Amino acid sequence: MSAAMQERPAVQAGRIPTVVRLLVLATFVVILNETILINAIPRLMESLHITQQSAQWVSTAFMLTMAAVIPVTGWFLQRVTTRQAYAIAMGVFLAGTALSAIAPSFEVLLLGRIVQAAGTAVMMPLLMTTLMIVVPEQDRGRVMGNVTLAISVAPALGPAVAGLILQAGSWRLLFVVVLPIAALVTFFGLRKMENIGEPQVSSIDWFSVSVATLGFGGLVYGLSLFGEAGGGVGPGIGVVVAGVAAIAVFVIRQLKLQRTGTPLMDLRILGHRTYSLSLALISIGFLAMLGAMILLPLYLQNIRGLSPLETGLLVMPGGLAMGLLGPTVGKVFDRFGSRPLVLPGSIGMVLSLGGFTQVSMTMPFWQVLGLHALLMVSLAATFTPVFTLGMGALPPHLYSHGSSMLGTLQQVAAAFGTALVVTVMTARSGHLVAEGVAPAPAELSGMKLAFGIAAALTVVTIVVAANLPRRIATDDTAADAQAPDSAVDQPTGS
Repeated sequence: MSAAMQERPAVQAGRIPTVVRLLVLATFVVILNETILINAIPRLMESLHITQQSAQWVSTAFMLTMAAVIPVTGWFLQRVTTRQAYAIAMGVFLAGTALSAIAPSFEVLLLGRIVQAAGTAVMMPLLMTTLMIVVPEQDRGRVMGNVTLAISVAPALGPAVAGLILQAGSWRLLFVVVLPIAALVTFFGLRKMENIGEPQVSSIDWFSVSVATLGFGGLVYGLSLFGEAGGGVGPGIGVVVAGVAAIAVFVIRQLKLQRTGTPLMDLRILGHRTYSLSLALISIGFLAMLGAMILLPLYLQNIRGLSPLETGLLVMPGGLAMGLLGPTVGKVFDRFGSRPLVLPGSIGMVLSLGGFTQVSMTMPFWQVLGLHALLMVSLAATFTPVFTLGMGALPPHLYSHGSSMLGTLQQVAAAFGTALVVTVMTARSGHLVAEGVAPAPAELSGMKLAFGIAAALTVVTIVVAANLPRRIATDDTAADAQAPDSAVDQPTGS
């Protein structure tokens, strides 16, 4: 795939290449599965006779596998053709989905989810890398708007889709419904898929693979322990510290390998200021999104007594708005640059999460719907320009490494967001219950505090947004050497 980075296929301006359309569709289908089981936890507990903590592992194991596998994808995508990468990723995903659908026990279901995640982990870096190769710079914002549909809207819609499917029966239907859709996407994708360039033969440092797996996987696992009842915080801290230590070893190893030109993940991507700023903003955005996605169902079902279907329907408009706005946001970015989108989007995130600190036993549902929609629209206005700016800031030979880093940190941010809000909520409500407060008001108070901390963290996105350039200069070095405002007038050809 790397050879194509030197020589882009001719693409008609204003049109989305077929290969990108196919990859967006496939990525949407596979990423939807990251959050589709959130609403099915009670069914899993009843059907498989497991505790809530065990049931949460169907989501935790997915994120953990993604975090462990994605660092290897930069190397993998350079060694295989586009068709081979697509076939392997979708084949592995289909195998995991089939295994999950027929799982006779929780252990087999967990294995199926791990296999699913291994396939999913390849799709997003494959999509991002291919897009940067085949789409001209002046069209990237519009095309990235469609990519936002896959990588941002899919996890947002997961619980809503699950709520609808679960009305028809067992949790197994979640996999039975996805399986034929994914099979059709794979079949038609392979018929139409074109190879983008030729693979590059390169060696892999297995020590780096091992340390990356232990580091990123351990970090996600440790963060997931924070939300568990029964003293999960102590072990969680220990695992997180061990994970961070392994990541430090990984970083040192990559810096050494960069001198020979064969790092597993080329950390020179972090030397590009615009990419680093984009990475920070995307990570905080995903933290906020996943944190809200965990808290809202708990609030709506545990405090307000809604069913999974009613919960799914209430959050569906926000997810749909995010998806429908993606292409429009991309066109606005192509024409006006990032500043008119990212700054208001960052402010909208803070206002939305701030509004959720006012949840109560009687808050009108239309207000909950409105705040959720504001959050989703704000994320749509932010993600598309920031993805485009961040990846566009890198030289072509670093695209696969940039998308690999992006995907890894998204999983870590998602795990951190989930762990943060659950830990804060649990600690606050537990303290109040010990003081004699009734469980429901105590849990509500914990949710308010968790939303407040998430809102405080997203204030950082406003600062980052103010420092992003409107457009990428001819080369990233030139862009980064200029102040944000001086980069405003760089031409895009639109």
